[in-house]
Amino acid sequence: MGILYSEPICQAAYNNDFNEVQLLLERNSNYLNIQDSFGGDTPLICACKQGSNRIVSYLLKRNADVNLRNKKDRTCLHYAVRKRFTFLDYVLIIILMPVMLIGYLLMSGSTALHYACEMKNQAVIPLLLDAHADTSVKNQNGETPLDIARRLQFHNIESMLMKTS
Repeated sequence: MGILYSEPICQAAYNNDFNEVQLLLERNSNYLNIQDSFGGDTPLICACKQGSNRIVSYLLKRNADVNLRNKKDRTCLHYAVRKRFTFLDYVLIIILMPVMLIGYLLMSGSTALHYACEMKNQAVIPLLLDAHADTSVKNQNGETPLDIARRLQFHNIESMLMKTS
């Protein structure tokens, strides 16, 4: 069983039900950035959690707010980086995310670049570096993204990070 949401559009986005998301937004455009009462997730965050590219694309075309944070203080970017997306790598990180969010620290002290290194996401890392992600930030374990790449023996990622240092 998956997550249950108080807002029907959040549930539809999480369930990858494009037709339902579209129908709900046609009925009420205020649902676009509505936040679920349980975790504060928006439809965009729900779609990113599940990797629902079609729904994410649709919500972004309707100008969903990419800066909204849920009750864990996370934006859609944090969920997108944890997945191994291709489409979202480019859309969310380069085109739609403000540069200030690229270095945003989560409560755990990790940035999007830390997560991308841990997930061995070689598609996202160059994009984050091009967006001037700070490679010197240390997480709660005192590790920089380069330290993570070395610890996990991700040599390609290590090379990418060393070029920008």
